Amino acid sequence: MEIEVSNRLSILGHPTRLAIFRLLVRRYPHRMPAGEIASVLGLKASTLSSYLSTLMQSGLVTQKRVGTSLRYSTDMIEVYDTFDYLFRDCCRGRADLCPPVMQTLLTGDDPMTDTALKVLFICTGNSARSLFAEAILRKEGGDRFDVYSAGVRPGDAPNPFALELLESKGYDVSPLRSKSIEEYQGDGAPVFDFVFTVCDQAANEECPAWPGQPISGHWGVPDPVKAEGTDAQKMLAFQQAYGLLRNRILAFSALSLAELDRMSLQKAVDDIAFIGAEENA
Repeated sequence: MEIEVSNRLSILGHPTRLAIFRLLVRRYPHRMPAGEIASVLGLKASTLSSYLSTLMQSGLVTQKRVGTSLRYSTDMIEVYDTFDYLFRDCCRGRADLCPPVMQTLLTGDDPMTDTALKVLFICTGNSARSLFAEAILRKEGGDRFDVYSAGVRPGDAPNPFALELLESKGYDVSPLRSKSIEEYQGDGAPVFDFVFTVCDQAANEECPAWPGQPISGHWGVPDPVKAEGTDAQKMLAFQQAYGLLRNRILAFSALSLAELDRMSLQKAVDDIAFIGAEENA
C-alpha cells in the first residue's frame, strides 16, 4: 500500500492531472466523456488521453464504455482507502492533524442535528432548475430544512416559464429570485449541511470550499431554458426538469437523516442522482 499511495500522490502532484481528478470528483457519481473533460479544461485530446491513462493506472479513475462513448469517473473506494492509509498509518491516527470532516468519517459520528438543516441548490443562472429545487424542498420538507438556491453566473430574474409552472402547481414564488453564490460566502453566511449542484456546468466550476464541509451531491438536470420551439414545447422541457428534480427531492426528504452517519448519507445522496437519469454510470 505504501508504494501505491506514494505513486498516487506523485501522480496528483501534476497540476493538470489534479485538475482532471478534481473535476471528476465534482461530477461524481456520474461519468464524463473524454470530450467534455477536454472542453471544460481546455486540453487537447491526445494530452487528455495520456493523463487519463496515468490516472487509471493509479486506480484513482475508472473507465466504462457506454454505447459508443468511453466515460470516466473517480473510484471513490480507492480514494477513501488512500486517505485512510495516510491518516492511520502515516499520521498514526492523530486527530489533531485531521480536519473535522475527516474525524467524522473515521469516528462515524452523525453530523446531523435536531435543528433545521440548511440546504443549498446551485445551477448556472439560478433562473429555473435551482429555483425548482428550492421551491420543492421548501414545500415537501417543511420545517426540517432551511432551503436556499444560487447561481454561479445568475441572470437578472427567474425564468417566466419556471415561475408559471410553479404557480400552476400551487407553489409560493414570492421568495424566489436569481442570486449569486457569492451571497452565501464570507462572514455571516449560512453554514450549509448539504450543497447540491443541479446542472453539469455549475458542477464543472471550481467553487471555493464551503465552511463546515457539507455533504455534497451532483444531481444534473438538462437546462430547460435552452429548449427551442413553441411555447408548449418549451413548457414541456420545464415540466420534465421539474419532474426529475421533484422525484429526487422526494427521495431525499424521505431519508431518515437522524439515523444515518455521514458516509451512509453521502452514498444515499449519490444514489439519488441516478433517479430518472439516463444510463451513464
